[in-house]
Amino acid sequence: MSSYVVSFQEIDKTQLLLVGGKGLNLGELSKIHGIQVPEGFCVTTEAYQKALEQNKAFHALLDQLTMLKVEDRDQIGEISRKIRKVMMDVEIPSDVVKAVAHYLSQFGEEHAYAVRSSATAEDLPHASFAGQQDTYLNIKGKDAILQHISKCWASLFTDRAVIYRMQNGFDHSQVYLSVIIQRMIFPQASGILFTADPVTSNRKVLSIDASFGLGEALVSGLVSADNYKVREGSIVEKTISTKKLAIYVRKKGGTEEKEIEPDQQNLSTLSDEQVLELERIGRKLESYFGCPQDIEWCLVNDTFYIVQSRPITTLYPIPEANDQENHVYVSVGHQQMMTDPMKPLGMSFYLLTTIAPMCKAGGRLFVDITHNLASPVSREILLDTLGQSDPLIKDALMTIIEREDFIKSLPDGKEALRPSRSNTDMLAQIENNPTIVSDLIKSSQTSIEELKQNIQTKSGSDLFDFILEDIQQLKKVLFDPQSLGVIMAAMDASSWINEKMNKWLGEKNVADTLSQSVPNNITSEMGLALLEVADVIRPYPEVIDYLQHVKDDNFLDELVKFDGGKETQDAIHAYLSKYGMRCTGEIDISKTRWSEKPTTLIPMILSNIKNFEAGASKRKFEQGRQEALKKEQELLDRLKQLPDGERKAEETKRMISLIRNFIGYREYPKYNMVNRYFVYKQALLKEAEQLVQANVIHEKEDIYYLTFEELREVVRTNKLDYQIISKRKDEYKLYEKLTPPRVITSDGEIIVGKYKRENLPVEAIVGLPVSSGVIEGRARVILKMEDANLEEGDILITAFTDPSWTPLFVSIKGLVTEVGGLMTHGAVIAREYGLPAIVGVENATKLIKDGQRIRVNGTDGYIEIL
Repeated sequence: MSSYVVSFQEIDKTQLLLVGGKGLNLGELSKIHGIQVPEGFCVTTEAYQKALEQNKAFHALLDQLTMLKVEDRDQIGEISRKIRKVMMDVEIPSDVVKAVAHYLSQFGEEHAYAVRSSATAEDLPHASFAGQQDTYLNIKGKDAILQHISKCWASLFTDRAVIYRMQNGFDHSQVYLSVIIQRMIFPQASGILFTADPVTSNRKVLSIDASFGLGEALVSGLVSADNYKVREGSIVEKTISTKKLAIYVRKKGGTEEKEIEPDQQNLSTLSDEQVLELERIGRKLESYFGCPQDIEWCLVNDTFYIVQSRPITTLYPIPEANDQENHVYVSVGHQQMMTDPMKPLGMSFYLLTTIAPMCKAGGRLFVDITHNLASPVSREILLDTLGQSDPLIKDALMTIIEREDFIKSLPDGKEALRPSRSNTDMLAQIENNPTIVSDLIKSSQTSIEELKQNIQTKSGSDLFDFILEDIQQLKKVLFDPQSLGVIMAAMDASSWINEKMNKWLGEKNVADTLSQSVPNNITSEMGLALLEVADVIRPYPEVIDYLQHVKDDNFLDELVKFDGGKETQDAIHAYLSKYGMRCTGEIDISKTRWSEKPTTLIPMILSNIKNFEAGASKRKFEQGRQEALKKEQELLDRLKQLPDGERKAEETKRMISLIRNFIGYREYPKYNMVNRYFVYKQALLKEAEQLVQANVIHEKEDIYYLTFEELREVVRTNKLDYQIISKRKDEYKLYEKLTPPRVITSDGEIIVGKYKRENLPVEAIVGLPVSSGVIEGRARVILKMEDANLEEGDILITAFTDPSWTPLFVSIKGLVTEVGGLMTHGAVIAREYGLPAIVGVENATKLIKDGQRIRVNGTDGYIEIL
């Protein structure tokens, strides 16, 4: 065996860097008993490196390429073109030529071969790079093969391959190319087999695409394939396409397109027996490689040949279960407005705080609701609750329930526990207690102040015991029956008002207007308070100029040099002392808080100075309050004109006062939780500093990659295998690329819900209406809060908003998010600020382009692009 060429049989699974991802997989495949693989060999990455190691022009161009960013498309194209030319002109080293000739003579130089690229960053478990490099078919003779080896090498630097590497963080100089020389076979049919359904991700359904001739026609999109879906030995779905063309091999070399005879065009490419034979092969390969596979196959004289098998990298991982039963999981992120992955420390804190049965998958949390779905009573309550918060989740669950065979219903009398709803007595107590909300807030504040005092004296193992004890206190606050009663009373009153006003007066979503500018909403107050910070700074041009150029988070210390600097410093400090524990994705304790990175607030403060005049905070609040009062009066006057009007008006007035007095409190329990999290975090970071000094970890933030219990152990022993941290950092990068589903089953199937609507304008984009009104304006698509550059009157389009986004709400006039429901943060604040809003709009940030003029109908729940 030469180090420049190896046959498939000689490859072992440690040789990724020698033969690349495709080559490694072919080496593995050719060793599996009963799997037919066309024979061949690999020209290794050592041959590639030898050909280029002394080439100064290549290395100079590579250095230039490394300096560029994805945005520099023109320069990337120019330099890549020059690199490809250099590579095509490079002379292949004589010992590489000799080794290729030797292996060709063994396999038969008279045969035709497929010449394929196999990069070291290709067909990996986490990055497929599929189709990034080139493949050449039906190449005959040593000279032609050597020429195509150079072409494959050059294809490592096509524009798309270069850009793909940049986007995925691969260093061009560390990616090498091996070339596969594989005996051509002349198939009557070929195609692709996925051992998990690529559309639904169901791991039990296998999907086969097939067409006549070579697979290139399929891959290039020249023909529509036949598709067969197979589940556990049965064909469950079959789609036969009209196949007008096929690609076949030419005798002289190369390939050609041929028209298929009209009477053959609608025939099934495969017989049922052949489909089931492919299923057996697919399951065998999946079992061998240990994960779902994307397999390329060819059919020659009734024998299936496998020409490639790679992991499917796009599947969302299945939440782990301890049994073989069917399970249904609902995403926590879609409820909590944070669909990004969580770091291990953040996840373990959330698990310590919750009481729901949770599972992990893909760096996110899911609730196992199988038990709730099994009981008719708890199922109804669950669907009702989830339907309010996210109708797409409810619709997906209805799809599962309608199947009837997936979740077994509990026998009569074996009901799952019914969650306790705020009963009539509780409601009466709450209604008759005018100070209940301020009392709850006061006791919560007192308890946080005590925590801040007491935690100062704790360190080491004592600190961890103390935090665990305090989390019990936090749970009491989060799940306090009185607190939940107040929130339920307001939500029930909102539903009652919307239903009755629609029935009695023909008006939709009236509660939206009545919820404007309510007292005690800690989150909406936060947005208005930042307007007041802008008022303090507005008179001082020097400070404004300084803030426009600030990059460093120590900017607060420098402020005192300027006229108005002390006042500005005090105003920002006061704001941070009340709201500094907030940030995007705040349910994850590891996320950077505003107090830790106060520069996050500067763009919002500057935008407030530019877009508003002094006193805007009070004016905005008062304007909303007046609109709500005016609406209340108008409703009561109209109701009194109806039969039995006095009673209707009286009941309505009672419900309105429940909304006005209690709906603001809904944001408070989460504020309490985030507040406590920040206190815990600061104490844990002090422990992390000690671990850095003791050389146990490299940087304080490393502790985020440990669970609570693991960190406790590390603090106790001062010992850690650092590989754990490195491995988890890599995993986290992979998780960031995944999109979590709302609902997933234990088969890995992602169930997608739909909105049921009629009579919408053509091409309307549909979502859930959560705050009434119709507005037009400029769409601003913003994925990160710190990138927001909003003008007053813009419409914010984003994936999700949590409380940290509230300060932006004061400058916009409408909101569209991909995630959310009636009672999620964005919806609550939009109603309170009087902004038309639509949430749960699938792919909103892709369907709507930044800068487009759009109309948002927050009453009926659709968006039109104007």
